[in-house]
Amino acid sequence: MERHTLSVLVEDKPGVLARVSGLFSRRGFNIVSLAVGPTEQAGVSRMTIVVAVDDLPLEQVTKQLNKLVHVIKIVELEPAASVQRELLLVKVRADPAVRSQVLEIVDLFRAHAVDVTPEALTVEATGTAEKIAALLKNLEPYGIREMVQSGTIAVGRGPRSITATAVR
Repeated sequence: MERHTLSVLVEDKPGVLARVSGLFSRRGFNIVSLAVGPTEQAGVSRMTIVVAVDDLPLEQVTKQLNKLVHVIKIVELEPAASVQRELLLVKVRADPAVRSQVLEIVDLFRAHAVDVTPEALTVEATGTAEKIAALLKNLEPYGIREMVQSGTIAVGRGPRSITATAVR
């Protein structure tokens, strides 16, 4: 199944997220990740939506998204033409006997220990989905106690911007 990343600018209004996610649901698209946050323009939010598409044409959904009242602009972000990152907080079993080994892995992945207790270490990491998956695979033998992972956030490379030219 192929993954596509969409950057969707929307008016910051109640119910917009429900309408957008409902459209994907009705069309049978699986949303792999969804991140929503403010933009540089007041009253406008950016949804970064990663969808898994099999044979269904993504173009069909983007055309229908454009018809939604509070959707301003939609851009598909190709991996090579965008910077895409995720955030991970993971609590790993790290008693004194293995703590130095866990910290070596954390350093190798340019992650950070953000909380330490006698029994565990909480690690913060940002990076591509592949980097996050590799970090988790390396930490797994020590025992992952708890984790939370954000959805993908993304922005196009270079000087061009995806901005709302006019809010409806």
